[in-house]
Amino acid sequence: MPKLWTETIDAHRAAVRDAAMDAMAALVAERGLVAVTMSQIAEQAGIGRATLYKYFPDAQAVLTAWHERQITTHLDQLAAAVDPAAPAVVRLEAVLHTYAHIQHHSARHYGGELAALLHRSEHVDRAQQRLRGFVQDLIAEAVRDGDLRDDVAAEELAAYCLHALTAAGAVPLPEAVQRLVTVTLAGLAAPRR
Repeated sequence: MPKLWTETIDAHRAAVRDAAMDAMAALVAERGLVAVTMSQIAEQAGIGRATLYKYFPDAQAVLTAWHERQITTHLDQLAAAVDPAAPAVVRLEAVLHTYAHIQHHSARHYGGELAALLHRSEHVDRAQQRLRGFVQDLIAEAVRDGDLRDDVAAEELAAYCLHALTAAGAVPLPEAVQRLVTVTLAGLAAPRR
């Protein structure tokens, strides 16, 4: 098959998948999780039901694919938040700010029943491990630079940061998100001697 043809087919397949995932997200937001059918997803996406079934076996598969895409987007946002030339502590601060704002935004749009269902998936475990490793590496580097406390393991500090900032999903105002980040960063500061 010629390269252009293959690229066109791949782009078409990606567009169909994206349309189905976007349709699923819109329908869940509008009607709730239980009420969404494959027929509704196909109609909302502007594709035939038979076409939709070529890509996804059921509505749960569409939802899982949408969630995987969301997680990938969030991980990409975290990676893009850092200036590779900046000191580790500055990069860590940027990552924690971004993570807290993602938590705040996601809870407003995709909380409750949907979050409970989706966050029990294997793809979420892999993403959380990747996130913890990313934060842990930044903390370890900042500790080596002398910018953060060295009396607690980097692994424990990473868990502390991520758990603390998950609370950003429960606060009503962006100013409260900023305060949570400030308090979390203060907990990482090297103790005065």
